[in-house]
Amino acid sequence: MKVVLASVLLLCLLLSSSFLDVSMAGSDFCDSKCGERCAKAGVKDRCLKYCGICCQKCNCVPSGTYGNKDECPCYRDMKNSKGQGKCP
Repeated sequence: MKVVLASVLLLCLLLSSSFLDVSMAGSDFCDSKCGERCAKAGVKDRCLKYCGICCQKCNCVPSGTYGNKDECPCYRDMKNSKGQGKCP
């Protein structure tokens, strides 16, 4: 009985650690994609902030430094409180 319980606990620990790795990889993905997206931005820190917010929610960032928002409809359709596009 103790062996079965220990095996189940070990399995749960291994599964939870693999899920943590996947979620951490998402932030690296967003950092690199937003770095590319905001490479030519005039106000880089603001661009990176909003791009990161949009990437975390949508899990995608359009290619290039401008335009191409049709590649990621969620990113394209996010709006700020004034109804304007939120994502750079």
